[in-house]
Amino acid sequence: MSLQDRLPPLSREFVAHFGEMGSRWGINRTVGQIYALIFISPRPLNADEIAETLEFSRSNVSMGLKELQSWRLVRLKHLPGDRREYFEAPSDVWEIFRVLAEERRRREIEPTLSMLRMALLSEPASEADRHAQQRMRQMHELIERLTTWFDDVQKLAPETALQLMGMGATVTKVLEFKDRMTGRGPGKTKEN
Repeated sequence: MSLQDRLPPLSREFVAHFGEMGSRWGINRTVGQIYALIFISPRPLNADEIAETLEFSRSNVSMGLKELQSWRLVRLKHLPGDRREYFEAPSDVWEIFRVLAEERRRREIEPTLSMLRMALLSEPASEADRHAQQRMRQMHELIERLTTWFDDVQKLAPETALQLMGMGATVTKVLEFKDRMTGRGPGKTKEN
C-alpha cells in the first residue's frame, strides 16, 4: 500500500509540505513529515504506524521521534494494555508556537547574545575593532529588546496575545501618526 493509499489527499499534501519546509527551518525532511503526521492525527500514533504510513524505516522514525522529543514538540503517551509508546502533538497551536520559539531561542539566540556580551566586554584593539564593536552593540540591543518583548508576550494569555497580533495594523497607524506629529518619520533616528 503506497503513501497515497494511506493518507487522504489533503493530509498527504500537508505532510509533504511540512517535510519540504522542515529543511528550511533546520530540521530534515523526515522529521518534518513525522511531525506533520502526528500533528494532524486524531489520535496518538506509535512508531510502527508512523513508519508504515510514511514508508520510512523504523530506525529513521525512532531518530526523528527523539529529535521531536528533544524539541518538546511531541509527547510520549502510553495506552492502557499496550506496551508500545505512542506520540501526540500538543493540541494548542499557541503552545506549539511558544515551545518552538523557546527552543529556537535556547539553541540560537542565547549563544549569539552570549558571544555579543563577551565581544562588548573586550577592549577594542583598533579603530576597525571599535567600529565592529559598535555594530555588535546595536545588534545586541536589538536582540535584547526583541527577547524582552517576546518574554512579555509569552506572559500573556493566548487570547490576549492573539488580540495583540490582530492589532498590528492599528498599532502601526498610531505609531506612524505619532511620528508625523513629532517630526520623526520612517528611517529617522534620534541622531538625525
